[in-house]
Amino acid sequence: MNNNLLKIKELTKSFNKNSVLKKINMNVKKGEVIALIGSSGSGKSTLMNLITRTLEIEKGNILLDGKEISQYNNKIFAKKVGMLRQQFDLVENIKVVNNVLVGRFNEWGFFKSFISLFKTQDLIYAKSALRKIGLEEKMYEITSELSGGQKQRVAIARLLVQNPDLILADEPVSSLDPVNTKNVLSLITDLARKEGKALIASMHSVEYSKEFFDRIIGLKHGEIIFDVKTENINESMIKKLYEGEYYG
Repeated sequence: MNNNLLKIKELTKSFNKNSVLKKINMNVKKGEVIALIGSSGSGKSTLMNLITRTLEIEKGNILLDGKEISQYNNKIFAKKVGMLRQQFDLVENIKVVNNVLVGRFNEWGFFKSFISLFKTQDLIYAKSALRKIGLEEKMYEITSELSGGQKQRVAIARLLVQNPDLILADEPVSSLDPVNTKNVLSLITDLARKEGKALIASMHSVEYSKEFFDRIIGLKHGEIIFDVKTENINESMIKKLYEGEYYG
């Protein structure tokens, strides 16, 4: 049985005639936990923005469950793909529960989550998600009062409520200290495995990628340099990818 969730074929993208992605091919199965590594400008964020439909496809194909992503309406697409961004995309001056339930926008819209028109079942979803990420007691606190690590956990809880098949995380720990970095990476990778989600995270740190992810894809100048299981990665691959640049 073919259990590919995501299939990318010959994906190409340019900006002002500058090629950013060059004929990318990739298959992602349900339950895979993947780190996407490469230096700044390698095309990692562009690839994610194409998968989320933030950018338009120039050439090539992106299929989810065998169907072109352009063929999904917004409501169904939100059940397929969720995004965890560097800056968390949280509204600072509202309660944590409101931010978490934005993840239900595919069911009843952002405005309802913002003004607290919740049903009992909605609150159960939020409470369950916050319990999983260890912030149940912060449910009714104002989001701006939380630490950076706690805010990232709220963003993860929102994804749990959204319940997408594919989770994309764009530099999810870039603004966190080492302790919170490990906590958040452990949380999102463990949850993805436990919930049977596919996870693709763009990462700056090679060492964290090797520690927390099962598969690592190296992207350089818009091309895939390697795509291997974590246990098969070696120093020569890393040197080729970064060409002497510092990596963490």
